[in-house]
Amino acid sequence: MFFRDVIGQEEVKQRLIQEVNEGRIPHAQLICGPEGVGKMPLTIAYARYISCSNRSETDACGVCPSCVKFNKLVHPDVHFVFPIVNKAKSPKVSVCADFLPQWREQLLTSPYFNLNHWLNNIGAENKQAQIFANESDEILKKLSLKSSEGGFKITIVWLPEKLHPVCANKLLKLLEEPPERTIFLLVSEMPDMILPTIQSRTQRMNVRKIDEASIDRVLQTKYSIQPADSLSIAHLANGNFIKALETIHLNEENQLFFDLFVSLMRLSYQRKIREMKMWSEQVAGMGRERQKNFLEYCQRMIRENFIFNLHQRDLTYMTISEQNFATRFAPFVNERNVMGIMDELSEAQIHIEQNVNAKMVFFDFSLKMIVLLKQ
Repeated sequence: MFFRDVIGQEEVKQRLIQEVNEGRIPHAQLICGPEGVGKMPLTIAYARYISCSNRSETDACGVCPSCVKFNKLVHPDVHFVFPIVNKAKSPKVSVCADFLPQWREQLLTSPYFNLNHWLNNIGAENKQAQIFANESDEILKKLSLKSSEGGFKITIVWLPEKLHPVCANKLLKLLEEPPERTIFLLVSEMPDMILPTIQSRTQRMNVRKIDEASIDRVLQTKYSIQPADSLSIAHLANGNFIKALETIHLNEENQLFFDLFVSLMRLSYQRKIREMKMWSEQVAGMGRERQKNFLEYCQRMIRENFIFNLHQRDLTYMTISEQNFATRFAPFVNERNVMGIMDELSEAQIHIEQNVNAKMVFFDFSLKMIVLLKQ
C-alpha cells in the first residue's frame, strides 16, 4: 500500500509526508475517523514511507529492501496489534501472531475493511473480539529487540478501543516512556472509548470522509462502473468506501439486515406477537457482533427515514430498495417517536454488549416498537 493507492485524503497525505521530510515524526499518533475512510491504508502507506530508504517527495520508492518487505507485509520492524478471538480448542489464550497470515491476507487483498469483515475472515462466529491482556507482553518482547534495518520500530494498533484494560495500561506506560526510535500508530473508529490517558499522550489526526469525486473516479477506473451508476453509488456511500464496495457486490449481510428490519416493522405494526417472537429467535442466532451491526443498521434506517419524512431527499443515503420501502414507512417515523426508537435501539445495543440474553433483548425491543410506531 502506497500513498498513491489511498483513495482521496490528499490533505492528510501531504501532512504525513511533510512530517517525515521535516524530521518531526511524533512518537505516538492517534489516527481516527469513521469506518471506510481509509485510515488503515493511510497508516500502512505512512509506515512504508517512514521505512523507505529511497523515498521521493511524494511516495515510497517501491524497490528498496524495506519496500520489498512491505509488499508482503513481512517487514521485521513493523508490528501489528488487532482484535482477535481465542482459537477453538486452544489451551492457551491467543495472541495476534497466531492470526498474522489471515491479517496479511486481509490487508493485501481488501485494505478497506471493517471489524465484521475481519471476524468473518478468522471464523469468530459468536465470539466478541478484543486485544487480550497478554498481548502487551508480546509488544514489549518485540520492541525490546534491536531494529533489523537500523531505522524506526513501528507498532500499528488497529482499533485500540478494543484493548483489554490490562493491555491498555501497559501500552500507556510504553507511550509515557517509549523505547528509542519507536513509533506507535493507533488507528481508531471510536477514540472516545480509549483511555483518556492514552489519548493525552498521542498526537491526534482526524481523517474525514472521502469526497464523492474520488470514490466516483475509483469506481469508474478500477471497477468499470458506468458514470451514471458510479455517481449514485458514490453519493450513497457518504464518504465510506466500504459501503460503496458493498453496494457494488450486493452485500448479503446488508440484504439480510434490510429484510429483518422490514419484517420487524411490519410485524410490530400488525401486532403479530407469535411471529415477532420467532423473529427475535432468528436474530438471536446470528452471533453478538452481527447483532450489534444489525442494531447499528436499524439506527441508520430510522435516521434516514426521519430525514426522508422531512422531504429532504438530497440528504438521505439509502439504496434503491431502502428508498422504495421508505416511501411507505417514513411517515411512521416522526418528531413524536424518533427519539424513543433511537433510545430503545441504543439500550438494546448496550445489553447485547453486556451479554444479556439476545432473545429477550430483541423480543423486548420488538414489543416496544408496537407502541412507538403508533405515536
